[in-house]
Amino acid sequence: MEGGSERINQVEESRAQLLCGLPDDIALFCLARVPRKYHSVLKCVCRSWRDLVCSEEWYAYRSKHNLSETWIYALCRDKYEQICCYALDPALPRRCWKLIQGLPPRCLKRKGMGFEALGKKLYLLGGCGWSEDATDEAYCFDVSRSSWSEAASLSTARCYFACEVLDDKIYAIGGLGSKSSDPHSWDTFDPRRSVWESHSDTNVVPDVEDSIVFDGKIYIRCGASAVSSHVYAVLYEPSNGTWQHADADMASGWRGPAVVVDGALYVLDQSSGTRLMMWQKDKRDWVAVGRLSPLLTRPPCRLVAIGKRIFIIGKGLSTVVFDIEKTGNMEGVMVSSSIPRLNSEDDVISCKCLAL
Repeated sequence: MEGGSERINQVEESRAQLLCGLPDDIALFCLARVPRKYHSVLKCVCRSWRDLVCSEEWYAYRSKHNLSETWIYALCRDKYEQICCYALDPALPRRCWKLIQGLPPRCLKRKGMGFEALGKKLYLLGGCGWSEDATDEAYCFDVSRSSWSEAASLSTARCYFACEVLDDKIYAIGGLGSKSSDPHSWDTFDPRRSVWESHSDTNVVPDVEDSIVFDGKIYIRCGASAVSSHVYAVLYEPSNGTWQHADADMASGWRGPAVVVDGALYVLDQSSGTRLMMWQKDKRDWVAVGRLSPLLTRPPCRLVAIGKRIFIIGKGLSTVVFDIEKTGNMEGVMVSSSIPRLNSEDDVISCKCLAL
């Protein structure tokens, strides 16, 4: 009896181990090096592997040891005026966009929603509809579990607002709300406590055109001011928690979607063709990096960056990839590669990157 019970204990212990005969820390060392594209396969092996791949421990380990792989997520609107979401693994040899299933039905028809990535989750925030006022509802998509769930509601119902991440917090800024004071407010979300906090400042404006995190500050490009036709921008200074007007020269050249690569600010000017511009902070001037072939880009486009590569994503998720380190042009046209578009005319609302 004693020997039999020993064998049972040994079997139970081996079942509990991630890899039979190996301590769990060694097993994690091995499994965490499996490429992200195979994580869905790992989850099918057994419950303990599934729980591991979906855990915070897995996410933290891969982040700590530089094993994370970044995918791009695009929030779009289809021909039926419903939102949809796609993912792209840029490391695949045959790169293609894949539809994410199961979006919350309540927000499919909403417009003006915030879209943000923080940790291993994507967030859909606020929004409004034809017969619906601005809402404070929030949803999140856990990329490791491939599942949607309700998230903590915004402090303030809002739509058509700026949404950025700074210091591991989500900022929902300005836009339109249900009260006159809402456009001059912003909310911050702390994922560790899962709560939103509300703030206000008269320099926060409702008319949000674009936003970016640059030099450790949040910049918002606003519409034309009431007294002039010039476009201007405001910035959030986290050291003292205040908003102030940004450099006028920088704002004047911010004429399209923006992205930061290696500390430098790039803007895609789509006003006359498609040109990539760079802000030279020391000279306070915008310079042209080059123009893109009209055969590849399908404006209006959005921008994201992974490392030194800028992904220019347009209608139908047509995607052009430009490597800053390999800057070159032929007769003024930038050398780039492209990813085939979908057989659709989906409009791209926002794009975010998430590493796992």
